[in-house]
Amino acid sequence: MAELDTSGGGKHKGGKVRSKKASTRVDLTAMVDLAFLLITFFMLTTTLSKPKAMDLTMPNKDEKKIDQLPVAASRSMTILLGANNKVEWFIGEPGKSQPTTDNYGKDGLRKTLLEKSAEIQRTTGKPIVVLIKPSDKSTYKNVVDALDEINITKIQIYAIVDILPAEVELLKRDGNY
Repeated sequence: MAELDTSGGGKHKGGKVRSKKASTRVDLTAMVDLAFLLITFFMLTTTLSKPKAMDLTMPNKDEKKIDQLPVAASRSMTILLGANNKVEWFIGEPGKSQPTTDNYGKDGLRKTLLEKSAEIQRTTGKPIVVLIKPSDKSTYKNVVDALDEINITKIQIYAIVDILPAEVELLKRDGNY
């Protein structure tokens, strides 16, 4: 609200006639109220960004190895993460089956995971167990890509474990290390 002050100037007897000085005053109370109202509105109606992290449960380091159950080699699939965005996989134990070199993506690792998961479920009646083994030459992006493919294919049992020296030799032999 603005108001005009007209009280300035008084009557002086016998002096020079001066014009009255008009002073203006703007009341900012309503504007401040509106600003705080808008700030409060946006604070209460804003949704905070939701975390996009993947749920990953890691075992405790202090946990003893008593609770580990053996897994049949026919149900386990090992994925070796090599250099240059290459991946090798094999079913069973290293050295007993020939590894296959593949790439990431829907026509590579995803297609293989879907086919092998269905095949193992059909032959054994149990779900597939996937072991992801990153090598020294693989990158963090390779691990995330492999975990993404696991989640897309909805494989329930998987683990990230250390790579064995025999598996590093497989990567070196195929030129993926």
